[in-house]
Amino acid sequence: MTSTDPADLTALRPRLPSPLQEAVDDRFERRGVRLLLKRDDLIHPDLVGNKWRKLAPNLATARGRTVVTFGGAYSNHLRATAAAGRLLGLPTVGVVRGQELAGRPLNPSLARCVADGMRLHFTDRSTYRRKAEPGTLAALLRAAGAEDAVVVPEGGSNAAAVRGCRALGEELAGHADVVALACGTGGTLAGLTAGLPRGRRTLGIPVLKGGFLTDEVRRLQQRAFGGPRGTWSLDDRFHCGGYARTTPELDSFAADFERRHGLPVERVYVAKMLYALLALTEEGAFPRGTTLAAVVTGRPFP
Repeated sequence: MTSTDPADLTALRPRLPSPLQEAVDDRFERRGVRLLLKRDDLIHPDLVGNKWRKLAPNLATARGRTVVTFGGAYSNHLRATAAAGRLLGLPTVGVVRGQELAGRPLNPSLARCVADGMRLHFTDRSTYRRKAEPGTLAALLRAAGAEDAVVVPEGGSNAAAVRGCRALGEELAGHADVVALACGTGGTLAGLTAGLPRGRRTLGIPVLKGGFLTDEVRRLQQRAFGGPRGTWSLDDRFHCGGYARTTPELDSFAADFERRHGLPVERVYVAKMLYALLALTEEGAFPRGTTLAAVVTGRPFP
């Protein structure tokens, strides 16, 4: 715990703007493409990458109240929220998808949440899918003993978070023609795109199957800004089977990228985005002279 005013997030000393590093890589260079790495993984040791950008605006309004949020058993978002609660002295509750997990030993991700002071509430998958419905949400909050809590959605993506991610695009203004990132719930893409200047675009690489993100990004921009902002697109070909799924090819690529550039490559999000950028470059998707900025939104856990 800390005596820090929970509204004063600057006391946590985030590293902003995050570093922008060039990755000299012959596979891109021979296609005339320059690759930059936007190291959002270096913003804060506990609130890594886009988790800081999305959580900070929400936590700044909590003012001592309990924060309730949602995620699966390996959720980066749950871990980040728990860490933020510890650092700011805020009570946190994580509603975890999967009632069957309640009686089992905690995996390392959930164990970290508990170590950081988060109280876990497990719920069945059917109820979890309906968590955004007012009646279901109210029942979940009652069951978790947190009826007066500040509610942060799964992945942290709401209007406040989207507006918080706009700064990421502003930091990249003038540095890249195309900004790429891996997408889960779409909030970072929605905000980043709004911060880029005219003539620049964002490329999102979804890590989940389903093709639902186009409508979700539009909805988030509507709520955050009152309408669409910027130019963006999605390429759904690189999810490798779905969330947290991988393939031997992806693992081999990530290990090779680590050796080439000394960057620990997080597999759930970052590896798929970097793999997609190389594949698209080799397909000729980017004209010669293009500068790509790849947003490194996290690092491996544990």
